[in-house]
Amino acid sequence: MRVGLGYDVHRLVEGRDLIIGGVKIPHDKGLLGHSDADVLTHALMDALLGAAALGDIGTHFPDTALEYKGADSLVLLAKVKALLKEKNYKVINVDGTIIAQEPKMKPHIPEMREKLAAILKIAVEDINIKATTEEGLGFTGAKEGISAQVIVMIDKRF
Repeated sequence: MRVGLGYDVHRLVEGRDLIIGGVKIPHDKGLLGHSDADVLTHALMDALLGAAALGDIGTHFPDTALEYKGADSLVLLAKVKALLKEKNYKVINVDGTIIAQEPKMKPHIPEMREKLAAILKIAVEDINIKATTEEGLGFTGAKEGISAQVIVMIDKRF
């Protein structure tokens, strides 16, 4: 068994959709990034790549590559899943935390879990997503950005 930890952060800006865990969340701002800036999915990809010792998302999907401009992070997650499959790894479980002062994430978490489980080909029950605020502290508390942390466990298929 192997574990991996991922972290991602993006700035909130006007004129962008807010996509987290593959779910479009109604909000007056979205996250700035080369792709769709989905912090939860990016942290998940980094956790998976780290667990398998395959580098990070910047190595596989550089923000200088035009082909990833505006990319759907769920499509990128599917590519990470394929890399793990090539190395004979299966995902055991995922535990993630979204850190955002607003909007409220709780109503969207069931859909996030379903979307991520479908791509990873694991049961929804093997994915846990939590959300928290920072009580008005720091850049997330000041509503300047949103971050996410994810830990995963993977294992070799036998």
